[in-house]
Amino acid sequence: MSKLYLVPTPIGNLEDITLRALKVLKEVDYILAEDTRTSGKLLKHFDINTPMQSHHMHNEHKTVENIVKRIQSGEIFALISDAGTPAISDPGFLLTRACIQNNIEEK
Repeated sequence: MSKLYLVPTPIGNLEDITLRALKVLKEVDYILAEDTRTSGKLLKHFDINTPMQSHHMHNEHKTVENIVKRIQSGEIFALISDAGTPAISDPGFLLTRACIQNNIEEK
């Protein structure tokens, strides 16, 4: 089933991540990251090799439509921010709204 997971990441200590977040990040097809360099440190720390794609305030208007189409075609994405929960004060609102409008399940 097509899904977009909104995955919170630690604020500060990398060890403050949930087991469920780690499981999701390992199992999805792609991770959308606010800054792939920052997120890369988290993924490397937990030996997560899921491909990442940049998704931030400077490109999200251009990429939302393509990402929604990819999710609709069966790919499963996780959205993470540099620290905290995506779409609260970080990029992700546009993608989340587009997924809701297209009846894509968010977790």
